[in-house]
Amino acid sequence: MAPRAIQRGVRQSARKVRLVADLIRGKGVNEAYAVLKFAKQRAARQLQKVLKSAVSNAEQDAIKANTAFDVDQLFIAFVAVNEGPTLKRFHAAAMGRATPLHKRTSAVEIRVAAKEAK
Repeated sequence: MAPRAIQRGVRQSARKVRLVADLIRGKGVNEAYAVLKFAKQRAARQLQKVLKSAVSNAEQDAIKANTAFDVDQLFIAFVAVNEGPTLKRFHAAAMGRATPLHKRTSAVEIRVAAKEAK
C-alpha cells in the first residue's frame, strides 16, 4: 500500500479545502510544495502539513524495507477531502431568539507513490 497521511478535524469546510486539493492532485511532490507555499487560501497550510507527513512516512517505509529513497521521484497519487463532524452552536438573533451556527470540519488524506523508472 502507498504511504499515506490523514489529518482529521481540520477546522475548515471540506468544500473550501477541496478547492486547494484540486491544485495539487497528480503533481510531483516538489511542485505541490511550491503551489501550496504560494497559495493564498488558509487550507494550503493544512494540506502542506499533511503532504509533509506523507513524504516522511514514505521515507520511513523505505528505511524499513532497506530500499533507495528519492523525494524527486514521488508524486501525489491520491488526495481525498471528506466532511468531518459538524460542531453545532447557536448565535444570538433579534428579539431574544437564537439561530443555529454550523462549524464544519473536514478530513484530509494524501497518498504518495514513486514514479516508475524508464
